[in-house]
Order: sequence, then C-alpha cells, then structure tokens
Amino acid sequence: MTPLVAGHATGIGSWPGTDPREAAATVVGELPGLPHLVELPGRGLGADTIGRAAALLTDFPIDTSTTGYRTGARRSVIARRAAGLLSADLDALEEAWEIAGKGPGGAVKVQAPGPWTLAASLELAGGARLLLDRGAVRDLADSLGDGLASHAADVSRRCGGARVVVQLDEPLLTDVRAGRLTGRSRLESIPAVATPVAVETLDRVVAASAADVILHACSAEVPTDIAHESRVAALAFDLESVRTASLDGLGTLLDGGTELLVGAVPTTDPQRPLGVDDVLRDLGRLAHRLQFAPEVFAARVGLAPACGLAGASPQWARRALTTVRDAARAMADDPSLLTR
Repeated sequence: MTPLVAGHATGIGSWPGTDPREAAATVVGELPGLPHLVELPGRGLGADTIGRAAALLTDFPIDTSTTGYRTGARRSVIARRAAGLLSADLDALEEAWEIAGKGPGGAVKVQAPGPWTLAASLELAGGARLLLDRGAVRDLADSLGDGLASHAADVSRRCGGARVVVQLDEPLLTDVRAGRLTGRSRLESIPAVATPVAVETLDRVVAASAADVILHACSAEVPTDIAHESRVAALAFDLESVRTASLDGLGTLLDGGTELLVGAVPTTDPQRPLGVDDVLRDLGRLAHRLQFAPEVFAARVGLAPACGLAGASPQWARRALTTVRDAARAMADDPSLLTR
C-alpha cells in the first residue's frame, strides 16, 4: 500500500500573503512529495477556513452574519467570492505544477473544515449554532463529502491525475465532544457529542469524499480514539501538544496502520534558531516514548509545521517548509538519526 504521508513533508494549509501564484510556486517547489493547495486568509471573507467551505458544499448555501457565517436560503455573494478565490488558487496550483515539470502521478493535499468544526462555527438562520440541530449536522456532513469528492476530482485533473489526499481540520472537535462550547445566549446550552456520533458523522464525510483522509486536530487533547475508530487513514497533530495520556493512543494507531503527520516546527518565527537536527531530536524522543524502533517509526510518520502558517513571516513560512522537508528526507534515509 502506498504511504499516505509517511516519509513526506507537507504543509497544514494556510499561508501568509495574498498572492496565490507566489504561494503555489513556493509550496510546490519546497514540498515535492506532498504539496498542498494553500489557503490565503489574508484576502478576507471567503478565503478563511470556514469561508472556503462555502465554495465546497453542495446544495448547502452559506452566508455571512454579524457574528460570522450562517446558513442561507440561496447562493450568496460570499459563496460566489469564495468560489472565485478557490478557482484562482486552483489555477495557481495547476500552473505551478506544470512549471515544476511534475508529470503524471504524484500526490497533492487539499484541506477543508471537518464536519464538527464546521457545524460548531456555522449559525442557523435564527442565530443558534448549527451544532444543535443533528439533522442539519448530517445534511452538512453529506454536503461536505459530496463537495470534497468533486473538488478532489478537479484537483486531480488539473495536476496530471495526481492522487488527492483530503485533510479535515477539526480544531473544535475535542470541545464539541466535551460539551465545552457555549451557546449564542445564556439560555442556549450545547450538550456533549458522544464518541459514536462523532465517529459516524466523520465517517459520512470520509465515505462520500471517496478519498484518503487525514484528521487534523491541533488541540492539546489529541483525539486518538476518534482516529482509531473512524475511517481516516492518518492523524495530524502538534508535537508540542502531546500529553502522556495520548501516548497509548498514538502507539495503538501506529500498530494498527494509521499514519501520523507530526507538526514538528512552530507556526511563527521561533525565538531561537531551529534546524533539522532539532526536529530529529524531538522526533527521536517521541519514538522512544512510544517504544517504537526508529526504522518502524520513520516508515509510518510524515512531518509538517504545527499548524497553518498564515501568521508567520514569509521568511519563516518558507524556512518552516524547508526544515520539515529536509528532516523528513533525513529520517527516511537514515532512521538511526532519531537515536542521536
């Protein structure tokens, strides 16, 4: 089976600036194994993670409200803006792919908000969180999966038949499960979502998208149980967020064949110099804590920045990609470097 992220470096999603061609050229050039379709939230509404969903969902209109995004009755101005921005990003990726001389095959990653983060971020027409309407959550998951299937097919066509990997961003998943989200008013309470329900909804998106899916959760509580019980093929998390309680879950995932995408460098300019040796040392510590031999660990792990790079300087954004790329190559070529 072809590895999904193992042995590769990639980015999580967002990028500084507003120029899609410059961003695409940088990402395709720096990440030859698994480049990603960047998000440029600096362009405003419709370019951020939730706003981009307006261009991906099928038959599920989204509009803006005074507090964010909400469901709408028909295709809105913001949905047309989001679609236009996405089209520009796709044109830039296709151009960069061709200029780089990448032939048929290869792989590319796209990102979208996961169903639970999206449901927690959208409002219904009356102002309540969409999360409170479980029927609407199911409809949203189905729409997202269908939209991602079409999106992945378009990306593959533009990139010479490349394998498309889908990353679902779920920064709010742990809060949704724990019932920590507040309502839009003091009278509105949001109950916790049981694990089987969380898994079933996530799997609806995975099945409909017909793609290999990475679950990306950058919260302090890594949802290893969700990754284990669901149909996702890989789990992305921030190395700095790993607690001792997560170790057993991460080990179980690796044992079961789920790959890990480790966020190994910070998302903003570090206060001290950070290089490949530093990344390999941190990864070696993780492999030791998980009690995996270096060669086994290296064969099942990929690298990325800890999260999106929209808040980074352009210099650090490029350096972050270069660092994880070089560290991934070094780890794949010589796993014994993890023991130094």
